[in-house]
Amino acid sequence: MKILILPGDGIGPEIIAQATRVLDVLRSDGLKVETETAPLGGAAYDQYGAPYPQVTQDLARAADAVLLGAVGGPQYDTLDRPLRPERGLLAIRKDLNLFANLRPAILYPELANASTLKPEVVSGLDILIVRELTGDIYFGQPRGVHVNEAGEREGFNTMRYSESEIRRIAHVAFKAAQKRQKKLCSVDKANVLETTEFWKEIVTDVAKEYPDVALSHMYVDNAAMQLVRNPKQFDVMVTGNIFGDILSDEASMLTGSIGMLPSASLDQNNKGMYEPSHGSAPDIAGKNLANPLATILSLAMLLRYSGNNEAAAVRVENAVKAVLAQGYRTGDIFEAGTNKVSCSEMGDAVVAAL
Repeated sequence: MKILILPGDGIGPEIIAQATRVLDVLRSDGLKVETETAPLGGAAYDQYGAPYPQVTQDLARAADAVLLGAVGGPQYDTLDRPLRPERGLLAIRKDLNLFANLRPAILYPELANASTLKPEVVSGLDILIVRELTGDIYFGQPRGVHVNEAGEREGFNTMRYSESEIRRIAHVAFKAAQKRQKKLCSVDKANVLETTEFWKEIVTDVAKEYPDVALSHMYVDNAAMQLVRNPKQFDVMVTGNIFGDILSDEASMLTGSIGMLPSASLDQNNKGMYEPSHGSAPDIAGKNLANPLATILSLAMLLRYSGNNEAAAVRVENAVKAVLAQGYRTGDIFEAGTNKVSCSEMGDAVVAAL
C-alpha cells in the first residue's frame, strides 16, 4: 500500500511524527507499505507558492491513502483567499473526490471526567457522524463579494446539492448503521431551506433499500441541542457539509478533547485521506505539547478502510486504550492523579504498548 504523508502546518509535523513511528513499528512487523512525504497548506505555499501544488497532487492521486496532520496559521491570513492553507485542504478533498467524511466520537472510560458534561450523560458514548464533504455551501457556485444594484457591497454563497450527491452519502451512512446499532438520524433544516428539504426527501427514499435500519430526521438546531442534552440517543448521524462541520466539532468535545478524534474522508472505492479532527493549533506549535492520539487513531482508520487490515487497525486502537489505562495524558486531557506527558512521550508510550 502506498501512503502519502502530509505533515502540514502548526502542530502537524509533531503529531505526524508520532503516527509515523507507529507505522514504522507495524512495518517492522511485516506490514507492507511505501510512504512518500509532500507539503500541503501553508508549508506548500512557502515552498511552491500554492497550497496544493502539482507535486502534491501527483503523489496524492497515485497513493492508496493519505495521512494528513493539519493546515493553517495566522501568518497566512493576509494572503489572497485562493492561496490560503485551507484552500489546499478543500482542493485535495475535491481533487480526490473524497465525498464521505467519517468522524467517530468515542468516549474512552478513562476520560469520562475530561468531558465538560457529567459522566452519567456521556459515559459509553459512541457516535459516528457521516458528513458529505465535497458539496453544499462550501463549494456551491456562484459565490463571492460584489456591489449590488443598490450600490452596497454584499457577500453571497450558494447552498446546493444534486440528487446523486445525496444518494451516495446516504448509502454510506445506511451501510455504516447496518454494522452498528442500525439507527440513523438524518440532520437537516427542512423547515427553512429548500436544499435540505430535498435532502430529507432523498434520504427517505434511500431508506427503502435498508429496511433493517431505523431512520429518523432532526433539524440541525435541535440536533445541536440534543448532542449536549442526551448524546447517547444517537448512533449514526448523516448530514451535509456545513452542518456536519459544526456538529462533528461539537460532538468531539463530548469526548473530553478534540485531540482524541480521528477522521476519514473516503471516495467510492475507499481510497481516503485520514486526519485528526482538530486544527493546526499554532499557539502550541513547536512546543511538543500536542496530543498525537487523534492522528494515531486516524492511522488506525487508514489501516481499516483503505488498507482493509482490521487486525492492524485494532492493534493500534488497543495500544491507545492501553496508554490511557496506564494513566498517560497530554495537557488537553490531563487531570489530577494522571501522568502528564509531552507529544513525543505519548508517542513513546503508544510504541511501547505496541
